[in-house]
Amino acid sequence: MKSLSVFQVVLLASFSALAISGILVFALVMGGAGGSSVGPVVIWGTQEPSAFAVVLRQAAENDGRFAQISYVQKDPATYEAQLTEALASGAGPDLFLLRQDYAMRDVGKVIPIPSDYLPRSQFEDTFVESAQPYLSQSGVLGIPILVDPIVMYWNRDLLGSAGYARPPQYLEEFPGVAQKVVKRDDAGKIAKAAFALGEYANVDHAKDILSLLILQAGGSITRKDSTERLVPALSARTVGQTSQATESALRFYSEFADPSKTHYSWNRSLPSSRAAFAAGDLAIYFGYASEARVIARTNPNLNFAAAPVPQSKNRNSVNVARVYALAVSRTSRNPLGARTAATLIGDTPVARALSIALDIPSARRDVLAEKSVDENVLFESQAIIARSWIDPNPEKTDDIFRAMIEAVTSGVARYGEAISKADQQMAQLIGQ
Repeated sequence: MKSLSVFQVVLLASFSALAISGILVFALVMGGAGGSSVGPVVIWGTQEPSAFAVVLRQAAENDGRFAQISYVQKDPATYEAQLTEALASGAGPDLFLLRQDYAMRDVGKVIPIPSDYLPRSQFEDTFVESAQPYLSQSGVLGIPILVDPIVMYWNRDLLGSAGYARPPQYLEEFPGVAQKVVKRDDAGKIAKAAFALGEYANVDHAKDILSLLILQAGGSITRKDSTERLVPALSARTVGQTSQATESALRFYSEFADPSKTHYSWNRSLPSSRAAFAAGDLAIYFGYASEARVIARTNPNLNFAAAPVPQSKNRNSVNVARVYALAVSRTSRNPLGARTAATLIGDTPVARALSIALDIPSARRDVLAEKSVDENVLFESQAIIARSWIDPNPEKTDDIFRAMIEAVTSGVARYGEAISKADQQMAQLIGQ
């Protein structure tokens, strides 16, 4: 269990004093904050419990409705299975953290918040763009509280030794950087890598990175048609271009694992990308903002920093992120209390405090608009430009992306063939 820094404790204390003035604004609009008691509400999630404990305790000092709200941390590796089993037996939590890519798959586990309480327009005005997957025809599937954007972690020593004082800003710079950074041993094997791109199995967040490249190229993975049905979009051509955005992104991604390329930088025999970066053998690692502390703990001597995700020149800046929302469990014994608890936690003062305690940006636009300090400025700016796509089933789309990538890198299929097959599999998964 982590302990909060002095800086975090001071800020949390100052924000708790402001809670009374602002905490009811959002909740009252939703019509769920009436009455003097929320009742017992249990929350399940994968985030650190100490942060929730401090924030809920301080909030309870100003508002008694927080007194019976408790948080239980679950192992991320078994979270989904535990949640499914608990809900099936009727013994699940009242609220649970629902990640945006699981929103469609887990819709049956949720009691949606009706649009009468939280209209779509208010949701979009209040929360970040990447929270869109929580909007459904039956209502809002969860109250977004946190956004964990992908950032670029870079090794100062490896890039510095190659002549770079700063990390690349544009994707077009990547091949040149790889040519200067990559080092081989006497046997010709990669000893120091530049970018962990091109493979799937040993590239942490491979699907998310390729999704980012597709979005940056102007493409989509899934989209809603004119009848609001979800349809696959990997094969859709971008406006004004003769080539598919997905093909452009997949080509860029896969070439870093092609030994015939001068910017060859990665192969499947290497360790996982985060492990390689923490060991000092990878110059640039694409990971989530929440991983900064994990990397630092793994190797306290690693000379690294975080930077914005590089973009394509002459295109709008785009990123991707994981969004976490509080969803009311279908089996909750206190659904109204759970909904009220979610709105109270999702309101500005508590959402702000929780963001500080966890070192993860808030999902609220007003909190992100506030002046921040240190590394939070970077994380929050990346959260603002983050986008997302509706994932019908994260585990199964993982398999689809893996097959698409490996079909190309192994030479089994050409780019268009691999993408077309992936699009067909996506259509089957959606149920078309």
